[in-house]
Amino acid sequence: MTAPRAALPAALGAALLVAPLALKPYGIYLLSLWCLYTVAAQGLNLTVGYAGQVSLAQGAFLGIGAYTAAILTTAGVSFWPALVAAGAVCLLVGALIGFPALRVQHHYLAFVTLGFNALAFLVMRNEQWLTGGAYGISGIERPAVFGWSAFAPLPFYYLCLAALGASSLLCWYLVRSPWGRAFQALRENPVRAASLGISVRTYTLLAFAIGCGLGGVAGAFYAPLVEYIDPSPFGVSTSLALLLMVVVGGQGSLPGPLLGAALVTLLPEWLRWTEGWYLMLYAVLVVVLMAVCPEGLMGLWRRWTARRAAPEQAA
Repeated sequence: MTAPRAALPAALGAALLVAPLALKPYGIYLLSLWCLYTVAAQGLNLTVGYAGQVSLAQGAFLGIGAYTAAILTTAGVSFWPALVAAGAVCLLVGALIGFPALRVQHHYLAFVTLGFNALAFLVMRNEQWLTGGAYGISGIERPAVFGWSAFAPLPFYYLCLAALGASSLLCWYLVRSPWGRAFQALRENPVRAASLGISVRTYTLLAFAIGCGLGGVAGAFYAPLVEYIDPSPFGVSTSLALLLMVVVGGQGSLPGPLLGAALVTLLPEWLRWTEGWYLMLYAVLVVVLMAVCPEGLMGLWRRWTARRAAPEQAA
């Protein structure tokens, strides 16, 4: 990695460390929420952006992770084993759902995962003995790290930021590993990938399961962030929002989910000064962006850098 490219992640990390110091608790909450949505979007990006499959179930896995962590921690289990359990449960459920679901591709897979999201939402809402039903689960405590309490908004934000950093490193490693190259080969041309000896179904299932596991990890942090969960945040609309984060940011790129999650999570808040118009303005901005650059924000960045590099190459 060249020095200028290496400086960008360092500058972003420094800005994220310093930014909450000037914010009120609600602003810190929004940054924490952005971190967790980015983790979930990074998982979905492995499925959509690298394996080339469309999933509409990431909101369900966010909910499964949140409920797993909430049920275990309110029963007296420490947060860290609950976090591992949430990721493992979502990884396992993703593999079990993906194994039959991945017999279909693209928009057919989207319908299958959409049905699973609806089923998971009904279980969360109706199985009161397990999830509390419409009343949800309250009293979810925030964790401590080596005796250091993360109860206050700022310490818990740094915990969410650490989770985002770990998830980003994992995705960076996966993309540059032989697995990542196999994922990209599946996205570009599955038939050619199969002719080269790549197991299309195995690697697609692997990308789907890992993405679901990251969704569960994000959900495990989401539960103590809000300290109360009910089924409403884990419906189909959340899955669509996470897919929008991946597409708007730029699918198939590592910075894409960070940019997309920032746009989807923070832009509506920045537009609240317009009062009743903010949702309409937000929708118009997203539509214009997709019309101008279907590759998302990272596509705009690539176009700009290509135009700057063209005169230099010509010279």
